[in-house]
Amino acid sequence: SRHQGETRNLALFRNPPSLYFSAERPPNPCVIHIPRGRPLKPPPRENMPFFDANEYEEQMEEMEAAMEEIQRDVDALQLENQLFAQYLKRNTSGVESVEEPKKKRRGKLPSTLTIEQKLEIVQSELDEVTKERNESKVTSEKLIDTLRAVLEETDLRIGELKKDAYEFKRDIVVGAENMRTGRTMAEKVVRYMEDKLRQRDAMIEKLRLKNATLKTQKQKVEQQLRQKEEMGDVLHYIDFHQLQIENKQYIQKIDERNEELLKLKLTTGTTVQVLNTLKSRLASLLTESTSISKEIASRTSQLAKLRSDAASVTSELHQSARLAARLSDPGEADQGGQMPQILDYVTQKKEMYEISVAVKNWERKVEIAEMAAKKAKAKLRKATTSGGTMRN
Repeated sequence: SRHQGETRNLALFRNPPSLYFSAERPPNPCVIHIPRGRPLKPPPRENMPFFDANEYEEQMEEMEAAMEEIQRDVDALQLENQLFAQYLKRNTSGVESVEEPKKKRRGKLPSTLTIEQKLEIVQSELDEVTKERNESKVTSEKLIDTLRAVLEETDLRIGELKKDAYEFKRDIVVGAENMRTGRTMAEKVVRYMEDKLRQRDAMIEKLRLKNATLKTQKQKVEQQLRQKEEMGDVLHYIDFHQLQIENKQYIQKIDERNEELLKLKLTTGTTVQVLNTLKSRLASLLTESTSISKEIASRTSQLAKLRSDAASVTSELHQSARLAARLSDPGEADQGGQMPQILDYVTQKKEMYEISVAVKNWERKVEIAEMAAKKAKAKLRKATTSGGTMRN
């Protein structure tokens, strides 16, 4: 096996044989006599006629590998011995004096441990190390809190000292100096010190009251804890484990709520984008509706103007028709005793033709204006309907 081969190589390394020469049998160049306590050096080539350097280097590499493996085993055994020594020291520190007489009467104890015993020792040491680590962690946290509080107190004290130094320089060094003599006025110094002493007394009284309040709260909390211990309401390990399970459940619920909140935020963002799009569309529609309303108003004013013009033209047309009828009736002209001249008739005929052309033009304009007004009303109705739908 590998262990036996390593043991054999180690024995060969510790007690190497000397060179063997014989006439019947050639010497083995791999077997070298190495004095104990000296480093491994190959013999000179002139003394070894059949020396194979490659085989020698291979054996040396195998021996070095075996030595490294043995060294690792030795290190592991040393660590195991240290662990067992710590366990023995911890568990037999109080009973050494009692068991010393018994050890003399006992025979030889077993020198090996079973796997179960080793596991028990390792588990005990692991628990002890974990306990020490937790205690060290608690102690370190307390020390860190204390140092943090001291640092905060130091920073506050430094700030107060800087403030006091600034006020002293402002009120005493500069403010209390007599402009005529250049000396500091004692009255202001005394007044400044009295004010500072009154402030300190007020601070001391305030801290005393606060300390008394905290002591009262501490006594109440201690009394509540004693009552809970008497009633059996102290938290045990099972209660603490149950609280941990409930805490995990609440953390899971919080994560689910956070996911729902994220989804709602995404939905809200999409809704806000749609709302902004609809708002911009509504603004454009309102602008279009305003322009259409203005156009309708202008077209309505134009229509009213055209209607008034059409009414005036109609009245003029009626007057022209009556005039033409009167002129075309000779009996009526004879009764008046006046006969119209031919030139007047031609002039009036021309005017009547121009007036009829103007009437036709105005009627066409009126029809065009009415059609434009109908279209504008239809657009306004459509815009009003779409605006109501958007608002809904």
